[in-house]
Amino acid sequence: MTHYTFSDRRFLSFPAINPCSAVSPAALLADLSTLAADIDFIGRRQIGNFGTHRRAAREALRYATIILAFLDDLRPFSTALTRSAVLGLSDLHVTLQKLRLLLADCARGGARLWILLNANRIAGEFRVLLRSVSIALEFIPLDSVDLSAEIKDLVRLLAGQARRVEVGVERVDELAGRSVRSMLKQFQSGESPDPNDLRRVLNHLKITSWIDCFAEVAFLEEEIFAEERNGEAALLWSSMGLMVYSLVVLFDKTANGKSRKIEECFRRQESSVTVEKLNADDLRCPISLELMKDPVTVSTGQTYDRSSILRWLKSGNQTCPVTGEVLASADLIPNSIIRQLISLYCHENGILTAQPGKARKRDLSKTLSPASPAAVGAIRMATTVLVGKLATGESEKKNMASYEIRILSKSNIFNRICLVEAGAVRWLLSVLSSSSDPTLQDNAIAALLNLSKHHSGRTDIFEAGGLPPVVQVMRVGHKVESQKNAAAILFYLSAMEACREAIGEIPEAIPSLVQLLKNGTYRAKKNAIVTIYSLLLFSGNQAKILAADTVAVIADLLESEEDEEDLVTDCVGVLAKIAERPDGTNEILKSCVLSHLVHVLRSSSSSSGREYCVSALLSICKNGGDKAMSLLEKMPLLMPSLYSLLSDGSRQASKKARSLLNYIHQFNDQRYSPVLAFHDPIVHAL
Repeated sequence: MTHYTFSDRRFLSFPAINPCSAVSPAALLADLSTLAADIDFIGRRQIGNFGTHRRAAREALRYATIILAFLDDLRPFSTALTRSAVLGLSDLHVTLQKLRLLLADCARGGARLWILLNANRIAGEFRVLLRSVSIALEFIPLDSVDLSAEIKDLVRLLAGQARRVEVGVERVDELAGRSVRSMLKQFQSGESPDPNDLRRVLNHLKITSWIDCFAEVAFLEEEIFAEERNGEAALLWSSMGLMVYSLVVLFDKTANGKSRKIEECFRRQESSVTVEKLNADDLRCPISLELMKDPVTVSTGQTYDRSSILRWLKSGNQTCPVTGEVLASADLIPNSIIRQLISLYCHENGILTAQPGKARKRDLSKTLSPASPAAVGAIRMATTVLVGKLATGESEKKNMASYEIRILSKSNIFNRICLVEAGAVRWLLSVLSSSSDPTLQDNAIAALLNLSKHHSGRTDIFEAGGLPPVVQVMRVGHKVESQKNAAAILFYLSAMEACREAIGEIPEAIPSLVQLLKNGTYRAKKNAIVTIYSLLLFSGNQAKILAADTVAVIADLLESEEDEEDLVTDCVGVLAKIAERPDGTNEILKSCVLSHLVHVLRSSSSSSGREYCVSALLSICKNGGDKAMSLLEKMPLLMPSLYSLLSDGSRQASKKARSLLNYIHQFNDQRYSPVLAFHDPIVHAL
């Protein structure tokens, strides 16, 4: 049989697949044993991670241990099992599938507050599933198989206990839940909760470090993005507001934003990932090469995605895929540290933890307006505290605050609004102007980038005189990442008409953008080229952009980066804009870029790229006169490409191609009539 995994299931949903009616009893027993062993493993290894429902989890663990022993004894008699017994085992299989998912959700780091606030629902799930064990066991006629009397008595006892089991919300969990709801009411009234009360609740939930708290924020935000059912949004927002407040007010972290506790845990686990070297490659499964979704560590200390290493082991392999060492045991230890770092990485990079084959994008509009007044109050208080740290704190405090602003504004519009209203922009700009710390500069510029994505943030940056320090970071920033982000800020600011002119008036701005376009990373080049395009919307910037040798740099890029279609498309878009004016056309004709335009027109699969090309060529023909035409007639691939665009291009591209062909034909008629030029056999077809 196959172990079913539901990698795209929603949290606290428990899908299960009924075993096939034709399944052999031996295969069914083997799969049941694996399920029971998984539950036993989760219980033994993860029981300390349960923030709530500890008693129910222990009861489930006890059931799994007895069932596992029962199944081991039952295996030799698989061929003698009656139809009734197989039906009972099939029901037990479904129940154990659901119980395994429930336990995994309850043990999940990052979801502890949400589990607490859904305590009644989860207690009900435990109660139903544990009682379902009794129903399934009663289908199995124990007297028909030659099991030991001890096992039979144990199973009958278990079935009886399961039938009568009462699972409710534990008293300590109930009190913690009341405390949380009381705090949410305080936030709603504009009051801040007692820090000691808040810390007491978080300690009960085993949320004891900055990274624990951030994992809660990241999980709740992801649930907000994924939320489709009515009635949950308000509680999700309230929970996230509480955790954002806790993150800012209660917990400390290191300068680069990772918890000191994480560094200690990594040293203990001898992980290859270090806090200073956190990147996607460190967080990918060595087998699938994808970001891990359920990281587990094997006996050699290597970490893999659970589904990948299980496939490896089920294929008969008994060695570690990376080291080649024989595994001392088949135990797969959940690595909550790696899981939380993956959450942190995804949050920092705007990645929703989507499942394979199901790309999901964040709908940021869901974060525009909180669904609860408590969230509004909590987040506003948290942002005020953060800005206070920026304004009055020492360098380390400012670095901490900059990093927290950076991550909290990454994918949450309301957080951006609150931070701007609290005055974050002014103090972040002050940090840029006064600090020589590369990490502090990187965090501050990234935070400003996130705030610039909202119109109020752009206005604040401009009105606070933020253009010169941002340009300075783009020009000589300590880190390449900082330079790239500074260019992106200029792109967002250039959406404002007054800003386009102001950026052009800074002597270093346009030359620095062109330098970044020439020598930057791929992402930096992308940021630079789209900013240059936006600056061209103010006509006074064209001469400065041409003087910075932009056309020659683009010509080199079209040759060296021809495989990067997005970048190529942006480059030809800039050329199309430059060519609209005679001075731009003249600069293009002086370079070797014309042949590159024809090549892109011929080879690009981007409809917008081809349209930009034909727009540029049309402007060049109109503004360039005989010089342009004499260069184009030396390019035999031009005419076939234009005719191809007539039939398979977009409506706008086809219209421009027709205009360009008409212009070429008219020019030929005037200059060469009746001799045809461009070797076009159907010159008059149009």
